[in-house]
Formats: sequence, structure tokens, C-alpha cells
Amino acid sequence: MPADDPRRLLVDSFHAAVAAADPLVILPPHLPAPPKGRTLVVGAGKAAASMAAAVEAVWPAGAPLEGLVVTRYRHGAATRRIRVVEAGHPVPDEAGQAAAREILAAVRGLGADDLVLALVSGGGSALLNLPADDVPAEDLKATTRELLKSGAPIQDMNTVRKHLSAIQGGRLAAATGARVLALVVSDVTGDDPTHIASGPCAPDPTTYGDALEVLRRYGVRAPETVRRRLERGARGEIPETPKPRDPALARVENRVVASAQQSLLAAAEFFRARGCAAAVLGDSVTGEASEVAKVYGALARQVARHGAPFAPPVALISGGECTVTVRGSGRGGRCAEFLLSLAIDLAGLPRASAIACDTDGIDGSEDNAGAVLLPDSLARAAALGADARALLANNDAYGFFSALGDLVVTGPTRTNVNDYRAILVA
Repeated sequence: MPADDPRRLLVDSFHAAVAAADPLVILPPHLPAPPKGRTLVVGAGKAAASMAAAVEAVWPAGAPLEGLVVTRYRHGAATRRIRVVEAGHPVPDEAGQAAAREILAAVRGLGADDLVLALVSGGGSALLNLPADDVPAEDLKATTRELLKSGAPIQDMNTVRKHLSAIQGGRLAAATGARVLALVVSDVTGDDPTHIASGPCAPDPTTYGDALEVLRRYGVRAPETVRRRLERGARGEIPETPKPRDPALARVENRVVASAQQSLLAAAEFFRARGCAAAVLGDSVTGEASEVAKVYGALARQVARHGAPFAPPVALISGGECTVTVRGSGRGGRCAEFLLSLAIDLAGLPRASAIACDTDGIDGSEDNAGAVLLPDSLARAAALGADARALLANNDAYGFFSALGDLVVTGPTRTNVNDYRAILVA
């Protein structure tokens, strides 16, 4: 094991995890035979463009193929038969709204001999945004911003968004008479399609009442139009989203084709091939990033000091999606915040290094995928006059790792299977 270069080992392990979720590799085995009629490809998410390119690469040249997918700005890919639109994320914009409206109109024109191939991945909740008629677009944006700051997990955020949408929460699939096959790249813990991109093709078990409870629980200050719609829905004055066993979804299949667990296992094999043991500690880790870091810090100290429950050298690998309740004015996503809290907790523990990166290449709304923590990170920061605790309190983990030159910058990966974390005890 190249113990003299833990940074390179950790960064390369992240690339191995991302490669395991490459749509060009994982998607083709799941594609069906062309139907008797038309094939319409629709989709949304950070992986939507690369998923569309994967379909085009293997779809028979003589078989009809058309469609439209929407992805985040700078996440596009070159396609010939399927149009790619770029739009706003994590806050929705007009480009995503126009694309969603066009997609909904297109699926309504299909019948029983046709196929809707839906390409769904994380980020689709914001990208495929079509507010219900009684919710102005600006009010949907305002609600999204408040949810992002609240610390609510993605499942709860999407419970609200599904009930403010004309296309999510199963409504896209319910709008067509065609067969629907949704191929899903999961970025949520549990890999339930109803929570991925707010489940445009999946039945929705949540209710308007559940959405109101999310706003209350996290203190979300939603505009009056949003509250009014949710309250009307809770009184039964507005139709609910399609539920499990709804006949409108009888022709629909949702199939998860990539998940965090697959990528974590690929990273574990990467470490083992280099003479380092690896332990996958879970693909569904949630909670406040700064608090989760303390739990993993305790485990790393136990390994380093006592060789238990794993003997060094070992990589402690985990995935999932932590949250950050924003109280400061700094920069930094949940991966960088996890690492900064871990740095403080480990306090320069010798031989302990770590990486935390989002597999889509963007940690929150910054330009980095995440960062790398080394045993001397705190000392180097102190030499620069950086106060780690003050920066963490200000939610400025980006500033901490940027000053050290320890950000991991990959650009968009065009896939998304949630966060990747590895702590290396050498």
C-alpha cells in the first residue's frame, strides 16, 4: 500500500467509486427491446445526459428514438436523437420548468404500443420542476431555498416538493397511456424510487398532511400560496398524488440500476487490491454532518490506538447523505463540513487521513466534489491563522480546505450515487 501518499490513494478510491456508477457501463444491460410503436426518452437529474448518451450508444439504428432530458448546467453531453436541456439546481429555474412542461405534453400523446423510457437520477426534483397551477414559480423557489437551509433530509424535502408539483410524485407516469420503464440512478438512502428526483414515475405513499408536518418540524417559512395548497390538499379539496396500487401506474416499472452500495463495494475492492483492508460501514448514513463525523472519529481512534474492531491498515468506507443546518454565512457543502468536524475531532491523529466527496462532483453548490483531510491539516491551517472551530461554526469548511489546497475538484461526473467517505488508518 502506498502509505507515503494517502492523498493519492484516497482520491483514486473516489474515482473508483464514481466509475462503478458510470451510466455508459451500467445502463445498457437494462434497456428493453424496441416496442411496436414509438420510444420516447424523458428524464431529469445530474446523470440524465450521460444516461441519454448511453441509450443512444446501443439503441438499434433503425428503431424510432426521440426524447428530451433535463440536467444541471455544465452536466450536458453530446447526443444526436435525444435532446438535452440544462437547467437550474439546486434552486429550480425557468429552463427546467419549460422542459418539464414539454415532457409532460409529449408523454400525453402516446398509447399502448409506445414506450416511455424515463431516465431518473438525483437532482431531478429541482430540474424537472413544474409547479401546480396554484403555486407561482417564485414561491416554489423560495420554498426550495428554505428547505435547503433547514437541515431536512432529502426524503422530507421531496415530500413537500411532490405535493407542489404537476409532474412529480408519480404524476408523469400517470399522464401517459404508454408502457413506462424508469431506469433510476439512486442518490438517496434506501434507494426507494419514490424519493429519487421526487419520484416522477413512482407511486407516492406520502400525503399533503405529511408535507405540512415537514414544514412545521423544520421551521420552514413557506409562502402563503404554498401553505394554502397543502392545507387544501390535507382537507381533501385537491386530488392526492398517485398511491401504491393506483391503476394509473399499472403499466409502470421503476428499476434502480445504480446505487451507493455498488460504488462503495468498488472502492473497497480498490483498497484491497493495494494491500489495504477495507470495511464498508453503511450506504445509508444520515444525520447532521458535523455530528456524524464525531462518531466516525471515535471509530478511527479505536482502530489507530487499539487495532479494533479492524487492524490497520484499513479504509473505513461509508455512503449516504448527511445534512447541514445552515447557521453561518460561509461556504461549503455537507462533505467538506463532515471533514472539518472530523479534523477537529481527530486533532491530528497520526496516520489517519480521510476523504469526503459527492459522487456528482459538486459538494452542495460549490465548485468542488469535496476535500481531503491529512494528519497535519489542522497544524497547517493554524500556521495560516485559520481557526478551524470558528470556520465550522460559520459553515465555512470550503474556506478551510481551500486555504490548504486540499479541495478535490473533478468537475461534473455526470452520475450521482450520493456521498462517498473513506477514513484511512495507515
